[in-house]
This record gives sequence, C-alpha cells and structure tokens, in this order.
Amino acid sequence: MGQQDEGGMRALILVGGYGTRLRPLTLSRPKPLVEFANKPILLHQVEALVKVGVTEVILAVSYRAEQMEQELAEEAKKLGVKMIFSHEVEPLGTAGPIALAGEHLTKSDKPFFVLNSDIICDFPFKKLIDFHKSHGKEGTIVVTKVEEPSKYGVVVYDDNKCIGSFVEKPQEFISNKINAGLYVLNPSVIKRIELRPTSIEKEVFPNMAQDNELFAFELGGFWMDVGQPKDFLTGMCMYLKHLRTNEPDRLYNGPGVVGNVLVDPTAKIGKSCQIGPNVTIGPGVTIEDGVCIKRSTVLRGATIRSNTWLESCIIGWRCSVGQWVRMEGITVLGEDVIVKDETYINGGQVLPHKNIGDSVRTPQIIM
Repeated sequence: MGQQDEGGMRALILVGGYGTRLRPLTLSRPKPLVEFANKPILLHQVEALVKVGVTEVILAVSYRAEQMEQELAEEAKKLGVKMIFSHEVEPLGTAGPIALAGEHLTKSDKPFFVLNSDIICDFPFKKLIDFHKSHGKEGTIVVTKVEEPSKYGVVVYDDNKCIGSFVEKPQEFISNKINAGLYVLNPSVIKRIELRPTSIEKEVFPNMAQDNELFAFELGGFWMDVGQPKDFLTGMCMYLKHLRTNEPDRLYNGPGVVGNVLVDPTAKIGKSCQIGPNVTIGPGVTIEDGVCIKRSTVLRGATIRSNTWLESCIIGWRCSVGQWVRMEGITVLGEDVIVKDETYINGGQVLPHKNIGDSVRTPQIIM
C-alpha cells in the first residue's frame, strides 16, 4: 500500500439515492449516467478532477451500482483514474459516506474533494485547492450567489472568507451565498464524523465554523443543481452559454440553427428545421424535415418525425416521436416511448416503453 500514499489527490462523489427527482429517466439509468450535454453528469465532474491531478475517485453509492460500475470502469481506464465504489447498506446522508470511505481518504495527508453528483458548474478546482492551502484551515466550501436566498440555507462569512454561521431559509436578507455542494476538506475532518446517517450541512460544518476552521470560496460563472427536469434544462442553457464563451468550436452551426446548440456528429438532421436556441442532440438521433426544437435535450437513438414542435422537453433514449406532434411545458419521455402522430403533450412525464396516442393537456405522470 505504501506507494499509494504519494499519489495524487482523492475525491469523493456523493451519488447516493434513487434519483427520484429525475424520473422517468432514472428508471432506466442511474442518475449520474444520464447524459447532460451529451456526457454523463458524473463524467463532467470526473474529467475536471483529473485535470487538477486527482488520481482516485471514490463513489458513495447505495443503489443499482452494478450498471454504474461496468460503465464507469471503462471511462476510468480512458481517463487514467482509479474508481472505487463505497457501498452504503443504509443511506448515510451527506456526511456518513465520508466516514465510510475514511480508509481511502486518509491514505495520504493531502486534502480531498467532496462533490454532490448533481452539480454542474465550471469546476474551478485549481483555484479552489490553492485557496484552501492558502488559509491552512480544515475545510473550504464553494459558495454561489442566488437570486432568492430565502429558498435555501445561506452561508455567512467575514471579509477574510472565514465562515461564521449557516442560516436556514432566512426571512430577511442576511446573505445571498449558498453552499454549492463542492468542498475541499483535510483528512482531519473525518474525526468529526460518526459512521451513521448524518448531515454534513447541519452536523459537521456548523461545528467546524465554530472552531474557525471553515472558509468560503466564491464561485464565479454558472452553477446549477441539475437533479430535476426543470433545473436540468436551465443548467443545459447555462452550460451551452458557457461553451459559447469558452469553447465555441464545440457548438453546432449547421443549417437551421438558432443560438447555442450541441449536436453529436452521428445525429442526422433533415431539411428546413429550426434547431435551437438551447438544444442538445445526442448520438444516433434522427430528426426529419421541418422539425422545430427549442430548449430541449434529445438523448441517444431517438427519432423525431417531420413537422414536430418541441419546447422544454427531455426526450429519452430510443424514443420515437411522430409527425405533427407538439410537446412543451417540461415534458419528459422515459426510454423507448412512442408518441403517435398529431399528439399534444403539455408537461407529461411518461414512463419507459409506453405508447401515447391521446393528448395530455395538463402536466401529469403517464404510467
């Protein structure tokens, strides 16, 4: 074991639960493997970690880990990173998994990253680790600014970025900075955590703050928790805008494109379509002539037939959407759903392998 102690840094990603908020997609795939902007959510994180020298990623999982382990083993090999699965027998909250993975995280005295698996942002890990080392204390929380702090727990800190307290859903304005779900912690933090279901936000961080051991790192740029369909689409818009500024070559600029659009090279798009703004089209997707798609994600292998209109939709893998269909209002189709010609769906969440022939005018779950 000796040689591993030198190695690079480690990261723990909290994968945890059932992904219920992103159903019906998570009925077919574990949430971290659902593609966000044509790449599994988790891989956005892992690639960013590898760039700053993380060599071991521990995934805290409790559910359907086999499928994840198979797929991620291949990706890990490509990226040259070691992936370890830390299995919870009972859900351990947001701090318990750190204690459970303690043996891995304490192999070296280097600080380690902790991430919530639903978070998408521009992952400034290099600056984060430099900042953490500069203050020399036990922990750093990434914070992000929100418009409506009263919906969240806010983080209160001084001019030196030393965190003093956390306030749940403040009624009057105290701060507009919230915990962004990304941390850097020294291995000494593990001594503060018991191996039981426990919350890092409510039970561990407040004690660290009391001891002046916790600092805030302010995130510039975009941030979104993409764990539910509405936010998944909002996060996609932010991510595409970020690409426009930072890596414009990755965006698609074929005929009929409006605004920021990402298209896998294996997708086929017919004539006189309007694609965009804010659309992601996955591998092997077929879009026939005269289709209009705005603010939507179309996942691998789906077919959209001619003259169909989609806005604010997530179209699951291998779905088939007929001609002259209209779907809007955050409609999510699970895997392999067939929507018949001339159907209207407003805010439906359709379970996998269904056939839809009747219009759905009010948002509902279609079993």
